[in-house]
Amino acid sequence: MIDWLSTNQTLLTWLSIISLITFVGSLLALPWLVGIIPEDYFSHQHRKPADLKERHPVTRIILLLGKNLLGLALLCGGILMLFLPGQGLLTMAVGLLLIDYPGKYALERKIVSRPAILKGMNWLRAKGGHSPIRTPIKAEQP
Repeated sequence: MIDWLSTNQTLLTWLSIISLITFVGSLLALPWLVGIIPEDYFSHQHRKPADLKERHPVTRIILLLGKNLLGLALLCGGILMLFLPGQGLLTMAVGLLLIDYPGKYALERKIVSRPAILKGMNWLRAKGGHSPIRTPIKAEQP
C-alpha cells in the first residue's frame, strides 16, 4: 500500500486539487445557478421554448456549448462529491438542468419533486432573495 501511494503521489495530488476546485466552484456557482431558475419552471406539463432560439446562430451555438460544458462539469463534480465533501446530489441536479438531452424536462421534474432536492434548492434561493420554486404539477391520470 505504501509503495502504491509513493508511485501515485502526483495522481493523488491532482485528484485533491480537482476535488478542492470542484467543491469551491460548486459553492460559488450553485446559489447563482439555482437563483436564475424561474420559480414556475417546473409548474408546466411541457417545457416552454427557450429564448435562445431567437439569437444569431453563432451566438446560439457558443452559448449552448458553454451551457452544456458547465453542466457536464457540474454533473461530474457532483458525482465526485458523492464520495468527497460537497453537495453532490444538488450539484448533479443543477448540472442536469444545464445539459441538453432527450427527456430532460421529465427527468428534471422528477428530480426536483424529491423533497430533499426541492428543499435544498429553495434554501439556496431564499439565501439569494429569490422566491421558492413551485412544486411540480403531477401528471394527470386518464
